[in-house]
Amino acid sequence: MELSQKVESLSEIEVTCLKALDLKELKGLDEIAGSARIPIDSVRRALEWLREKNLVEVVEEKDERLVLTAIGKSSLRKALPERLFVEALVELGGRGSLDQVRKKSQLNRPEFNVAMGIAKRNAWISITPGKETVLELTGLEKELLDGEYALEKVLKAVSEESRQLNEKALKEALKRTLVEAVMSVEKRARLNKEGEMALGMVGKVKKRSYNVHGAVPKIFIGKKQPYAQFLEQLRQKLVNLGFKEMKERLITQEFYNFDVLFQPQNHPARSWTDTYQLKQPKFGKLPDKKVVAKVKAAHENGGNTGSRGWGYKWSEEIASRLMPMAHGTAADSRQLVEGIEVPGKYFVINRCFRPDVVDASHLVEFNQFDGFIVGEGINFRHLLGILEKVAIEVGGADEVKFFPDYYPFTEPSVQLSAKHPKLGWIELAGGGVLRPEVVKPLGINVGAIAWGMGIDRLAMLKLGIKDIRYLFARDLKWLRKSKMVVE
Repeated sequence: MELSQKVESLSEIEVTCLKALDLKELKGLDEIAGSARIPIDSVRRALEWLREKNLVEVVEEKDERLVLTAIGKSSLRKALPERLFVEALVELGGRGSLDQVRKKSQLNRPEFNVAMGIAKRNAWISITPGKETVLELTGLEKELLDGEYALEKVLKAVSEESRQLNEKALKEALKRTLVEAVMSVEKRARLNKEGEMALGMVGKVKKRSYNVHGAVPKIFIGKKQPYAQFLEQLRQKLVNLGFKEMKERLITQEFYNFDVLFQPQNHPARSWTDTYQLKQPKFGKLPDKKVVAKVKAAHENGGNTGSRGWGYKWSEEIASRLMPMAHGTAADSRQLVEGIEVPGKYFVINRCFRPDVVDASHLVEFNQFDGFIVGEGINFRHLLGILEKVAIEVGGADEVKFFPDYYPFTEPSVQLSAKHPKLGWIELAGGGVLRPEVVKPLGINVGAIAWGMGIDRLAMLKLGIKDIRYLFARDLKWLRKSKMVVE
């Protein structure tokens, strides 16, 4: 690069630094900052740029010095542990037990052990073992008491920045982290001949130009993972609408996953091919016996629901088996058992697990958005409206369809599907009006609707992806390019 081009490329702080430098005299950063009247950080940056352009000479002067650590400062101020140890023995008449010396010195156990080890090594004490170990001064401790202890002299010399140090004592001070070596680098700079010529050309060539249309490096800002943003936004909307969030659980009893929901214990969906079972522990605790008895009666003969039930002998052991949550509706049933407000609106976003073939729209581990509403006058039309609004307003679906469906715990029941731009029609949710066999044994005698939605699939619509696995992918390119999830 020619000198005129270098001068043209100079920034304002580079020119200011050049004017503050001299051809003959090396100047420190503080001096340059004072002359140029700019912050010292700006001086550092400017000098690096000027050095790259070969307009200045920068000399680095390294200086290693010894300083006291926090422990060293405390030891110099209060006294070393070994001094406190010996002085305690002196106060005890030159002889005392371990406990007596420890109490008298007021050293903690680690400090006391170190001090006693040093005193023994220097032959300041003799130790007589027995029922009670006795310590006794030998008379050699006078070097310490008379102020001739080399380690103390080193600490004092370091604090006064003296260079006259006992090497052996210094090594011990460094080993005990009473002293540490600190390296400092001082930069000094001056103009070189090319820099002096450049300074003479400042103002005679055109000023530095900027290309505002030039390409710049891409900056990947920190942001939340797109699917995490989507779930957080859904939660916030539901809370704002007055819904209460239920506790998410990964493991539940079959009682909540199936039995409360009036799914018979011989139903194919409860086999190992459709659900997972917990190997250890195998069983969990059931709720209040009165609730269990009413659910049992509903299964066997209908109980107080007006139904004939399923007509089989219900097993408490099967109901108490533990399993990973197969659907979020298990959270609904647990909340119904534990108690609800009427009228009331509840929801959960729960991790669920089912044996399945993994493909673009199926996972064996997935999230489900479940909820229910109870209250006078609540009916099937309310359910259809909620499912449609969630699919369109939250998921961004353009087209939705409803199909008749069957679930053991709702009647009538419905399936919601939405049109994905790349995958076509995909099932999003199922729901219905909770059957009397579900709500009446739990003392609920008002309208109740419930739904379960594959929130992962809804996110596929919102985020415009065609493979459900991408929601959990580590593809940095996709994560960086993904836009913020906004309403």
